[in-house]
Amino acid sequence: MRFDIRRGLALLVAVFAVAGVPDGAAAAQSLGSRGIPAQGIIPGVPGQLPGFPTLVQSQSGLPSNPVMAPAGAPASQGPTVFDRRSLADIPGQSRGTERVGSPTQAEGGPSLVAPLGDQARVTGPATAVFGASLFTGQGQTSSDAPNPNYILAPGDRVSVRAWGAVDSELVGQIDPAGNLFLPNIGPVMVAGVRVGDLQQVVEGEIRKVYTSQVQVYATVLSTQRIGVFVTGFVRAPGRYAGTASDSVLDFLGRAGGIDPGRGSFREIAVNRGGRTVVTIDLYRFLLQGTLPNLRLQEGDTVVVGRQRAMIGADGAVRNNYLFESTSRASLTGRDLIELARPLPAATNAVLRGVRNAQPFSRYMPIAELSRQTLQDQDTVTFVADVAARTIRVSVEGSRLYPSVLVADRDITFCQILDHIAVEPGLANTEGVFLLRPSLALQQKRTIDEALDRLERQLFLAPSATTSISEARSQEAALVTQYISRARRVQPEGRIVAVGANGQCMPLRLENGDIIVVPELSSTVLVQGEVVFPQAVVWRPGMTTDQFLEAAGGLTPRGSMSTLMIRRPSGAATLSPQQSPQPGDELVALPYLDPKVWLYGRDLVTALFQVALAARVFINN
Repeated sequence: MRFDIRRGLALLVAVFAVAGVPDGAAAAQSLGSRGIPAQGIIPGVPGQLPGFPTLVQSQSGLPSNPVMAPAGAPASQGPTVFDRRSLADIPGQSRGTERVGSPTQAEGGPSLVAPLGDQARVTGPATAVFGASLFTGQGQTSSDAPNPNYILAPGDRVSVRAWGAVDSELVGQIDPAGNLFLPNIGPVMVAGVRVGDLQQVVEGEIRKVYTSQVQVYATVLSTQRIGVFVTGFVRAPGRYAGTASDSVLDFLGRAGGIDPGRGSFREIAVNRGGRTVVTIDLYRFLLQGTLPNLRLQEGDTVVVGRQRAMIGADGAVRNNYLFESTSRASLTGRDLIELARPLPAATNAVLRGVRNAQPFSRYMPIAELSRQTLQDQDTVTFVADVAARTIRVSVEGSRLYPSVLVADRDITFCQILDHIAVEPGLANTEGVFLLRPSLALQQKRTIDEALDRLERQLFLAPSATTSISEARSQEAALVTQYISRARRVQPEGRIVAVGANGQCMPLRLENGDIIVVPELSSTVLVQGEVVFPQAVVWRPGMTTDQFLEAAGGLTPRGSMSTLMIRRPSGAATLSPQQSPQPGDELVALPYLDPKVWLYGRDLVTALFQVALAARVFINN
């Protein structure tokens, strides 16, 4: 395979201009002769695009039929009356015939929607068990100072100090009967009293004896230390010390928490004296914030039961977790919906699991899912599977209003231009073009593939002679630099949407498209292989040679056979037959001579060596 370095470098130069060259059929558009304006073009009318009628407001408040203004309308005429409502807000019966619409590439399948507060969520099956985050931190150590709501019990240590008429201080422990003995006062029942009410209770008993001039201060120094056994499906079963004011969550945390792969968050039993005193469902705490009112005692045992049926929920949900059922084997779809809380955009669900030892999968609406019985290890993916009725299109450049349009998804470029007002003296209506993000990605992929092919041709092409091989090695370094720069090019996805005669093309718009109305220009940008690349003021009758002469002429690498004109709309014309127009770009692409002389030099050298070896030279 023979490598043509001239074509390779021409491709690289064209790559740097691809950001403004349309893709596919649009790339072949050429302005050519402007000729006679097409029917419907009204020059000099404010707010009028060539080839597109002006909208006026009818009595019903809806856009009426186009109104054509006379060709001699004054330039001071007011701008077009614009219907500021969304195009999709106009009722179907008012639009005449309802458009059926057709799906686009972006609407080819369901989409996963993330909550607004968790946009960085990684899509995929749920892996975290609901409630496991309760035990992700380090276990909290018990505090000697109980909270004000703690209920005093036998074994708690209390400090009482009195001063004034009587000066006394006591640090005592509540006896098994629940009393605290105070000198000269007697036993005071404090068991069952809130810590926050201890001051009031003790002061009331003292004032029964010392009626005046006595101040009292009472506080709890520490609560009773207890030992509780934590076993079952926890990470580190054993006996753990704490205080009577500690909750079951505190002791579970000291045991490393519930094993998320084996333990149950819905079946936690507290045994005392060989019987179960209470069963705790942590889902009530997680969802409602309630726990049983239980005071742990010395020797109690907390047992975490085995895990029940586990069902995962992911996709367009607020709670992307693995949920445990209330029964051993199943969970209703309605219960899963209440736990997962699907987003408003979710319409369908994908149910995956195993039935009768065989893989099972089903796609259904959410209403049908609520009637299903989900089995252990099932996963449900909530998706948004409704095609959007509208698209959002932005307008940039030299326009009066609006900057954003919302329309039916099957609206075309020609139809939406009826709703854009421009100033003819400022806007280049013949150069309106479209920027499409999806096309920019496609162009980037095409550029990378072309550069990959160029690299293969550059490094794998055989060389006929040693000199050509050396020349190609030197050129390879230069071309590699160009390839590296070309890979950094970010295409803009420009589409040529207006032809040379000012007529728009019936192109269906996509969500996120950007309509650009360029401003009128009075210059021609001359660049490429010219001595002084610059903008040259356009004058009637100027030829291509005059534009090149104004830029200093062509460089040694330039040639008249490699000229290109790029219009404001993005249309490119190679080897143009017409002169540039205002706003055009005149690009002189590089031209490289083939290395034919290298073949000749190598041939002469080879002949000389053969002749020398054959001794055919005659000595004079």
